[in-house]
Amino acid sequence: MQTFQSWYHGNITRSKAEDLLSKAARDGSFLIRDSESIQGAYALCVLYQNCVYTYRILPNEDKKLSVQASEGVPIRFFTMLCDLVEAYYSPNMGLVTHLQSPVLREEDVDEEPESNNLPPQLPPRNFGANDVKESDTKSSEQPCKSLSDIYLARLQHMDLSALSEEHEQAILEYFRTSICLDADQVQNGNPNLPGLQKLILSICKTLNSEIFHILPALEIFHKALDQQLSPGIGQYPKHVGHSLSLRLEKLTKLLYSIEDKVKENKSLGLPTKMFLKVDVESGKLFFKKSKDGPEDKYYVHNKILQLVKSQKMHAKLVIVVETEKEKISRKEFVFDDTKKREGFCQLLQQMKNKHSEKPEPDMITVFIGTWNMGNAGPPHNINSWFQCKGQGKTQDDTADHIPHDFYVIGTQEDPLSEREWADTVKGVLRNITNISFKQVAIHTLWNIRIVVLTKPEHENRISHLFSDSVKTGIANTLGNKGAVGVSFMFNGTSFGFVNSHLTSGSEKKLRRNQNYINILRFLNLGDKKLNPFDITNRFTHLFWLGDLNYRVELPSTDAEYIVTKIKQQQYQELLSKDQLSMERDDGKVFLHFDEEEITFAPTYRFERDTRDKYAYTKAKATGTKYNLPSWCDRVLRKSYPLVHVVCQAYGCTNDIMTSDHSPVFASFEVGVASQFVSNAPQGGIQIMNCLATLLTKSKTKFFIEYHSSCLEKTVKTLEGENTEHSDGSIKVWFGSQLTPIISDPEYLLDQHILICVKSTDCDESYGEGCVALRAAQFCYTEFQVALTHHGEKTGVLTGGIQLKTSEGKPTEKLYDFIKVERDDPVSSKGKGGDLNKCSITQAHDISNPNYMGVSYKSGKAGDRGWSYSMPPKNLPIAGQGSKEPKKGGFDGSTRSPTGKPSSIQRINFYYCCLGSHRGEDGKSSEMFDNPLYGSMGLSHGRSKDQDHLTDPTFASCKPPDGDPDRPPVPTPRNRSFTYSDAKLQPPTPSTSHPSASKKPVVPSRSEGGMAPNRPRLPAKSRPGMPEPQAPKPRDYRDSSELPSKHRLPARPGQLQAHKDSKGNSSFKFPDEILKSNDTRSFLL
Repeated sequence: MQTFQSWYHGNITRSKAEDLLSKAARDGSFLIRDSESIQGAYALCVLYQNCVYTYRILPNEDKKLSVQASEGVPIRFFTMLCDLVEAYYSPNMGLVTHLQSPVLREEDVDEEPESNNLPPQLPPRNFGANDVKESDTKSSEQPCKSLSDIYLARLQHMDLSALSEEHEQAILEYFRTSICLDADQVQNGNPNLPGLQKLILSICKTLNSEIFHILPALEIFHKALDQQLSPGIGQYPKHVGHSLSLRLEKLTKLLYSIEDKVKENKSLGLPTKMFLKVDVESGKLFFKKSKDGPEDKYYVHNKILQLVKSQKMHAKLVIVVETEKEKISRKEFVFDDTKKREGFCQLLQQMKNKHSEKPEPDMITVFIGTWNMGNAGPPHNINSWFQCKGQGKTQDDTADHIPHDFYVIGTQEDPLSEREWADTVKGVLRNITNISFKQVAIHTLWNIRIVVLTKPEHENRISHLFSDSVKTGIANTLGNKGAVGVSFMFNGTSFGFVNSHLTSGSEKKLRRNQNYINILRFLNLGDKKLNPFDITNRFTHLFWLGDLNYRVELPSTDAEYIVTKIKQQQYQELLSKDQLSMERDDGKVFLHFDEEEITFAPTYRFERDTRDKYAYTKAKATGTKYNLPSWCDRVLRKSYPLVHVVCQAYGCTNDIMTSDHSPVFASFEVGVASQFVSNAPQGGIQIMNCLATLLTKSKTKFFIEYHSSCLEKTVKTLEGENTEHSDGSIKVWFGSQLTPIISDPEYLLDQHILICVKSTDCDESYGEGCVALRAAQFCYTEFQVALTHHGEKTGVLTGGIQLKTSEGKPTEKLYDFIKVERDDPVSSKGKGGDLNKCSITQAHDISNPNYMGVSYKSGKAGDRGWSYSMPPKNLPIAGQGSKEPKKGGFDGSTRSPTGKPSSIQRINFYYCCLGSHRGEDGKSSEMFDNPLYGSMGLSHGRSKDQDHLTDPTFASCKPPDGDPDRPPVPTPRNRSFTYSDAKLQPPTPSTSHPSASKKPVVPSRSEGGMAPNRPRLPAKSRPGMPEPQAPKPRDYRDSSELPSKHRLPARPGQLQAHKDSKGNSSFKFPDEILKSNDTRSFLL
C-alpha cells in the first residue's frame, strides 16, 4: 500500500505549489502533488534559479511509476513513490537539479475550532448615575475644555470670508461658552440643547420671516398641480406654528411634493383614462375607454411592433403599432406602478410568442429557488415561493400564472424523500399554472437536493444530461456539507446548476472559500471533452444557488443594531459587511460571477413560525453562540460574454415560516441558440496577435487549445514564443486559423470559443477563458480575456478576432420586442459641431450588467472577465448612434415563457391606464436598441435591394482621449440584414468610401427607425408616406462638423419643435403622464 511522506501535498493546485516553492527560495526544493491532467498520475515540482520545473510521474500497466525527464536518460521504474524520491536525490538523473529539500505539507484544518472557546462578548451594560466614580466627575471638566479648543482650532483653518461678522461672532461665542453646556446636557440625558437653539435662532432670524412669506405661495402652486380636484383634498393649515424647525420641515416636504407632482404632471391637460385588454389566446390587444364599454380599437399581435420602456419614468410604456395604412403610431401609457407595467409587458411577450411562427424558441425563462428547510417539512401553501412574491425584487400579480420554462429548486436540510419532494413541487406548479411539469433530473447528497422541472414541450430539446455531487464535510468525506449539480443542453445552449451547502459559522469564512474551490475542481458536469475547464467555463449559463452560509461580519455586540437596521430596511451598511461580497471583491471566490442587487432582509436566522423576530443567540455547552442575521441563501450566475440574460426577480418569501431560513427565489430571462444544420460554404475564424500574460514561475513552453461546438475537433497551436518579465510573469505569443463546421451567421454568431493555455511539460492548464464570436460580427475586433484556473486569476489573454461567414439573414429574436427609451438625452448647444465633442460612451454606453452577462462596475477588463474594442469609427454600421441596452432593475426585458403553452385558458387582462399617442409617424425624444441586436420596429415592408446607408452620428463621434479605463463596448448585433455592394474595410485616413469588391452581411437601416437623428426611410419601405426629397449625398465620417439636423434632442419637459411630413414646425408640450388603476376581468 502506498504510504505518503510530508513532501506529498495531494490535490493542491499548481499555483499553490508554486507559492510554496517560492517561499522555500532554495534550489533543489521540491514537492509532489496530484496531476491535474491524468488521473492516478503525479507531478514532481522542483525549484531551480527561482523557476519551477514540473515533471510528470506516470504509472504503467503494472502500476509502476516513472519520471518523464530529459531525453537520453534511462527510464527507471519504482514500485513506491518514496523509493522514486529517494533515487532522485542523486545527481544526473535527468532533472534540472537533483532533489535536495522537501517542502513540507501544510497541516490540514478540516473544521476550524470555536474561537478560543471563550464566552462570547456581552452587550455593553447601562450604568446608573450612582455607579459612576467620583474620579470620573472630577475629570469631566478637562474633556469639555479640550472639546471647545478642538472646534475653535478647526475654525482657524476654515475660510470664513463668506460669513457676515455677526454670524461669525455668534459661532465663535458658541464654541467658547455654550458647547460645553450642551455637552453636559447630553451626558445627563437631556435632549434640549439651549446653546445650539440660541445659535440657530440668531443665524436664521431673517430666514424665519422669509419662510413665512414663501410657504403660502408654494402651497398655492402645490394645489394647482394636484390632480385631485375634490374640495378638502390638498388643503394645508394656514398656521404651521412659530417654531423655525417646523417651518423648515414644512418647506422641505412641500418642495419635495411639488417636485414629485411636476414629474407626474408633465402636461397641463387633463388625463384620459384608457383600459387595455390583452387576449393571449386570440392574439389581440384591445384599447377601451371604459372597462365594461365597447372595444374601441384592437391590434393583432403581428401589428404590435415594439414595447418601449421609459428609462426615467419607470411606470411609462410606449406601444409602437402598425396601422391599417402601414404607418407607424406610438401610443404612450403610464401604469399604476412598475410592476403593473412589467406584468403587461410579460403578457404581450407571451402573446407574441404563442403566435410566433418560429419552430424553436430563442428565449426561455428560468426559475431558481433555494431553501434551507431546517429538517422540517414544508407548510401546506408554498405558492409565494414559485410566484416570486415577498420581499425584494418581486413580480406583479399579473405574472402569477405565467409559467417559467424551467424550475430549478435547491434545498438543504431537506427531510423528505426524493419522491415526496418532487411530487410536492409538481403539485404546487400544477395548481399555479395548470401545467403538468416534467422532471428533468433530481440528485441528492444526504439532505442536499436539486430538482429540475420543465414544460412538457421542452422534453425533446434537452440532451446530454449529467448530475454529480461533491462532499465537503469533515475531512471532505461527510455529505452533510457539499454540493449537488445538474447540467444539460437545451438545443444549442448549455446550462449548469449547482446547489451547495457550505460550512456554517461566522468565523469559518476561509473554510467556506475552500469548500467553493473543492466544488469547482471536483464537481463533474458538462461535456467531458472540456476536462481542462472547471465548471465556471463549461456552460453558456451557470447558476449557483444554495445556503452559502456567508455572514454579516460585525461583532456580536451589534446584534440589536443590526436588527434595528433591518426593521428600517436600511440594508446597505450591513451589505458592506457581507462576507460573500467582500470575498468576491477580493477575487477569492465566485470570480466573474454576477448577483442581482439585494433589496430584501437577511434570510437567516429567524425564530420558526414567525418572520418578525430574529433568533441570533443559541445556547451551547461552551456558552452562547451568536448567529447574526445574514444573507446566507443566495443565487449567483456566470454566463459567456455577449449572451442575453436578464434577472427579472430576486427576493425572499415572508409567509413560509417552518424553517429558520426564508426561501429565496430568482427569475431569469435567457437567450438560447438553436441547433443549426446548414450546407453553407466553409467559413473561417482567424485569431491574430494573441498574447498570453501568465502569472507563473514555471519554466516551460506553452500552447493553446481551442474548444467549441462550432469546431469539428479540438484545435492545438504550436508552441508559443516566451518572453520573461521582471515582474515574474511570462508573455507568450500565439496565432491561429480555425475552420468552423458551419459558417452561417445565424449559427456562428451565437457560438463561443473556449481557450485553454497549457504547458508542454505536463499538459496542464495554466488558464482558461472564453471569446464570443458575436463581437466580430462586422469587422476585426480586439479582445481582452481574463484567464482563470480553479477559481483563481492566472493571467490575461489579448488578441484580435475576425470572421468569414456565408451571406445569410439572421432572424429577429423575441427579446428584441422590448427596448428602453432614454428620456433625458444631453442636448447639444449651437450647431452640429458640438455633437462631435460628445463622448462615444454617450451613444454606446452599455449599462446593463444582466444583459451582457457581466458587471460594468469598473472599466477594467479584469473586473468582469473580458472586454472588446469598438468598431472603427468610419465603419458603415447603421442605426447605432443611439443604441443602448435594456436597463437592469425596472427596465430590464420582461420575463416571458417560450414555446406554445400546452394548457392555458383564455386570458383577458384589463389595465386601466392614462395615456396618449403621438399620432401617425410620431417620434420620441430618443430611443435606443439592444447593444447586441437591432430593432424589429420598422422592418416591415423594407425591400431586399434597398441601399444601405451609414449613420453619420456614429461615424463622427470619437472616444475621449486619455480615458483608458472606460469599458470597451462590444459591437452591436442587428438582427435584420440586407446586402450591400460595398466591402467593409479597416479605417484608413485616405479612404472615404469602402471599395466594392465583396458583399458582406451588413445591417439594415430599419434597425434604427425610431431614432430622431437618422434620415427617413425611402418611400418604398414605408407605403403611404410622402416621399421625402433626397438630399445630396455627403460623407460626414471624416468631417469635424455635422448638419444641425443631427443634433441631440432637447430634454423632455421642455417645449420641443416638431416637424410634420410637409416640413411645418410646431411646438408641443410633453406627453401626458397619467395615473391608472389595474382591473382584471379574469383571475388565473
